[in-house]
Amino acid sequence: MEYNRVVVGVADLFISDNLHDRIITFSLGSCLGVTIFDPVLKIGGIIHCMLPNSKLNPEKAKERPEMFVNTGLTLMLQEFFNAGSTRRNLIIKLAGAAAVLNDNKFFKVGERNYQCALKFFEKNKLDIAAEDVLGTESRTLSLYMATGTTTIRSYGRETVL
Repeated sequence: MEYNRVVVGVADLFISDNLHDRIITFSLGSCLGVTIFDPVLKIGGIIHCMLPNSKLNPEKAKERPEMFVNTGLTLMLQEFFNAGSTRRNLIIKLAGAAAVLNDNKFFKVGERNYQCALKFFEKNKLDIAAEDVLGTESRTLSLYMATGTTTIRSYGRETVL
């Protein structure tokens, strides 16, 4: 099958019901990428969050909720529920949240992004199906809408998540 490549930028979100879409986000270093797929409704999406908590900049969070894990995931989840998804049908996968820069050891942005996501999904009683997080490698995350398959590409190797 030939896919329409849909690129999700930093601090961005894209949700699709087009089975020909391959949704992709690049350069997940300390940023967190999340895919959600509903195999019953055949809708799925990716979000690329930069920072853990919108309390860091409430004005920016109003303007770009996708920038922050807490507000971005809230927005993403609401989009799925608005489309008719139920909690039990959602397949959630996480990628990124790495410490790719030396200065990241001090701020631990990746680790904080990951912890924020874990708390969010726990609070919302949602299970995470798979993850490829932390470490020191940057990742590219893809979601193939026709199958719901999520892949990670890092340093020339691609794995199914």
